Amino acid sequence: MKNLVAVLMLTTAAPAAADISVRFQESAPKDSFVITNAGTCPLGNITLTLDLGASAAGLIFDVTGAGAGVSVFQPLEIIAGQEYLASVPEVKDGDSEISLPLQGLDAGATVAFTIDVDDTKGTTATMISGSEITGAQVVLKSRAVTVEAEFGADATAFAPFSACSV
Repeated sequence: MKNLVAVLMLTTAAPAAADISVRFQESAPKDSFVITNAGTCPLGNITLTLDLGASAAGLIFDVTGAGAGVSVFQPLEIIAGQEYLASVPEVKDGDSEISLPLQGLDAGATVAFTIDVDDTKGTTATMISGSEITGAQVVLKSRAVTVEAEFGADATAFAPFSACSV
């Protein structure tokens, strides 16, 4: 009987996944991105790239007072999960892309950072609505797998990533 239960559990169990959720939140004076392993297993070493260049509003990072952004600026600040980063990336004023080298991310764990995001096509460059980030990309790259996801009007991107670390 025990063997039958074990076989049934193995055949009906959902495959392990390290699904990644990335949420953008507009706030003044700092905007934020929250990256969460919404899956059931830890994530190995990957690079997570946020590419705002394809966004509906042509979003950029505004990290200095002199440059491409407007009004208020905020440099990159890691506010959660720094222990999951191999290094803190450098972001230049006007960049539309940032790559985060993750060295594992436990199931349920979060990496979050604040930064100023401005648009280059809208009427209110300093306030970003969810629809303005639509089309921005999240790219996850491990040695063997590349997964892309796109931000929707709800300012969230979800990348189903089955490359679990064991």
